Amino acid sequence: MYVRLFQNLINQIRESVDGNFGIMDDTGLILGCTDERLTGTTHPLIDEIAGDNRDETETQGWIFRKVYFRNRLEFIVYTDIASVHGKALLSMFAINVANLRTYHEDRFDKANFFKNVITDNILPGDIQGRAKELHIPFNTCRVVFLVKTEKVKDVHPHDIVLGLFPKKQRDFVIALDEETLVLIKELKDDNDYDEVDRTAKVIIDTLNTELMVKAQIGIGSIVDNIRDIGLSFKEAQTALQIGSIFDSDKAIIDYNNLGIGRLIYQLPVKMCRLFLKEVFKKGSFESLDQETLLTIQKFFENNLNVSETSRQLYVHRNTLVYRLDKIQKTTGLDLRKFDDAIIFKVSLLVKKYLDKAESMQGELI
Repeated sequence: MYVRLFQNLINQIRESVDGNFGIMDDTGLILGCTDERLTGTTHPLIDEIAGDNRDETETQGWIFRKVYFRNRLEFIVYTDIASVHGKALLSMFAINVANLRTYHEDRFDKANFFKNVITDNILPGDIQGRAKELHIPFNTCRVVFLVKTEKVKDVHPHDIVLGLFPKKQRDFVIALDEETLVLIKELKDDNDYDEVDRTAKVIIDTLNTELMVKAQIGIGSIVDNIRDIGLSFKEAQTALQIGSIFDSDKAIIDYNNLGIGRLIYQLPVKMCRLFLKEVFKKGSFESLDQETLLTIQKFFENNLNVSETSRQLYVHRNTLVYRLDKIQKTTGLDLRKFDDAIIFKVSLLVKKYLDKAESMQGELI
């Protein structure tokens, strides 16, 4: 779409000015040129121009001027009219390009395109065509990271994450609201899980060290085409929802590693209530205090090992045995037995799910 806009602009200039003009994006892809045969090819001097810190560069008989949008390099315009007059014309050309970019912002903005894809604001049949217009590779492996941060005044996590991924032709950072942002990252292949894990850790560590902001990340599946990015986004949402219930202390939750929480999350609330009612005597579960629940948690963490659990709780072994006997008397479950321990562990997860469902006034029902 913008190729036509720029080519039309160049054609108008060509009618009034002798000389060659052209425009390329920040990767060197020529989007319009007086020699239309070059459109769609890569400019041979892109590495030299992009690596130059100056906004205007003269080399090999050409003048290049960078065009920025929201402080980020978007385009480079150029001409072979190496004179003061040529520089003035190039400056006017750059202004026209910037104005076109602003006027057609929604159509130019690749991040906005991806936002429309993940929020279902574009018809599935239109996705491939729009990707082609924006010169975005369609069949490339990508993954969605959904980042949720705590709300802090005058703190902008979006800017920090954006700075971590400057390759805006490959990685796209999208702000959904003040507390939620999305990273759509390009990967080498559909098995690049090490890069996925590394990326999530870098985001968490950077937000924590630079902004002192606690964050949680949901990760969707790796997909191999743009049309399925919406699916990866929904999976990342599900990962965060399930993680907030069963792994609230966990910073990174992968949709493909949700464990038993995935199963419980899909159970009807009514069935979960019946399960707890069947397993526990009336009021027995609610009678367990925080100290007892901590004891149970440590006991599970140490694979039902009495000696190791008592050491970590700084209590005598006999004291722990007494607590376990008390739990058995209250609930009817002996946590030293594997079957009873499994039932109790599942019950704890079911209780977390029910508590979340009630706090959300039935949204999970």
